[in-house]
Amino acid sequence: MTRILTIEDDAVTAEEIVAELRDHGLEVDWVNNGREGLVRAVSGDYDLITVDRMLPEVNGLTIVTTLRALGISTPILMISALSDVDERVRGLRAGGDDYMSKPFASDEMAARVEVLLRRSNPGHPAQTVLQLADLELNLISREARRADHPLNLLPTEYKLLEFLMRNSGQILTRIMIFEEVWGYHFDPGTNLIDVHIGRLRKKVDAPGLPALIRTVRGSGYVIAAPL
Repeated sequence: MTRILTIEDDAVTAEEIVAELRDHGLEVDWVNNGREGLVRAVSGDYDLITVDRMLPEVNGLTIVTTLRALGISTPILMISALSDVDERVRGLRAGGDDYMSKPFASDEMAARVEVLLRRSNPGHPAQTVLQLADLELNLISREARRADHPLNLLPTEYKLLEFLMRNSGQILTRIMIFEEVWGYHFDPGTNLIDVHIGRLRKKVDAPGLPALIRTVRGSGYVIAAPL
């Protein structure tokens, strides 16, 4: 079973994280201080770590930098009440793989954990083709086809489609898309995603074909097989 270590001193937040991840079939251990969390993390027995930025005894940033200095590459999701861009950048540069600000939606937290686990899972052979229904994306030639017809994708459209297809069936929030496709760790408040999703839809979901790309109002976007 996939094992998660949650290092969080706020009991309410910790209970929310633990409950949500266990609902997704993950085994979760919780510790409420940085020193014990670091000891547990160094053991290397975990598939992913969630760590609060502000912790008693040893803070989250120190935990991350220490683990990376020791060569421990376990994926780390940093969670913090410090939400400004400078703090996000510090956390990511220290070695965090993702960064969420409090308060957060528990389902988004679980989605981010699942994405990080998929990225790091060495048990699956490297994919060269992503396929969903009659949509195919060749990761070597960087070509896309739908119903055996080639799709002429621009570079950003290709990157967006790849991210959607690697996480098919999973709702991806705007922040998750901004981070993966554009490298922004914040929502710049533009219609950039809407424009690119609209262009991608016209190519992927051409007239007469069942729609694969869907908008989940108030949550984000998902690509999934036709209902």
